[in-house]
Amino acid sequence: MSATTGYKIVQLKNGARSVHSIAHAETFHPGIGPAAEAEALYVRQLRLPERVRETSEEFVIWDVGLGAAANVLTAVKLISENLPQPKSIRIVSFDETSEALEFALKHSNELNYLAGFENQITELLQNNSAEFQNGKLSVNWEFLRGDFPTLISNLKLIPSHAILFDPHSPQKNPAMWTVSLFENLFHRLSPKRPCALANFTRSTLARTAMLLGGFFVGVGHATGFKEETTVAANTLDLIAEPLNTRWLERAMRSDSAEPLHEPMYSRAKLTPETIQKLRAHLQFQI
Repeated sequence: MSATTGYKIVQLKNGARSVHSIAHAETFHPGIGPAAEAEALYVRQLRLPERVRETSEEFVIWDVGLGAAANVLTAVKLISENLPQPKSIRIVSFDETSEALEFALKHSNELNYLAGFENQITELLQNNSAEFQNGKLSVNWEFLRGDFPTLISNLKLIPSHAILFDPHSPQKNPAMWTVSLFENLFHRLSPKRPCALANFTRSTLARTAMLLGGFFVGVGHATGFKEETTVAANTLDLIAEPLNTRWLERAMRSDSAEPLHEPMYSRAKLTPETIQKLRAHLQFQI
């Protein structure tokens, strides 16, 4: 395993412990802690337990930003609870490095959400895959290591039902927030397989990038420090509160709404071309 000196354990205001990336100067799940935020932002908001129960086929989750695996492990735990019959899920995790997870595994006694999954994490780190049973839930977990924009452009992937989109922020990792990234992501989905994505941001430029990428986009639940988050999907049916024309009017007045077209962070007003594309989006025609 590689060195894991670029991380440290921090205690949040509510007493929960999380992992802090020294290189990015960002704490994972800084609001209410790893498990609580993963549950509120991803598991409950994307209705993962209900959707897994309602889906007859293998349910596919893309975990974009494996980090210290709080999102995946919280999802596995909560999907497994009260499962009336056997179900199977396939999780594909993406990250440039496994260092955060290696660090978390060494501190599993401080990060409660890892308890009971140490063997599965070890197997994932050693083999880039792990298969295991958690109650009535069969889990096939794969780890694809590398630059996500490159991977999503080149790899043939099984289309997902849900995306846990959890990269570093646009300021810290702009390559993960470009229009082309969301276009490539959208094109890897299947129109025959409804898929929803959740993310911590409420950024206008991020939402605009998702819209131009092809997604329907909506307002997400509050979580931690965030009064609002974001949900996107390839079908409007999966969005409870779609962005409306009032949001579009506010975006047109914003000084930070033009999406990133290159992997460099910038702030700018919407261009006339972007405004035209947004107005033509099916979401604002309904």
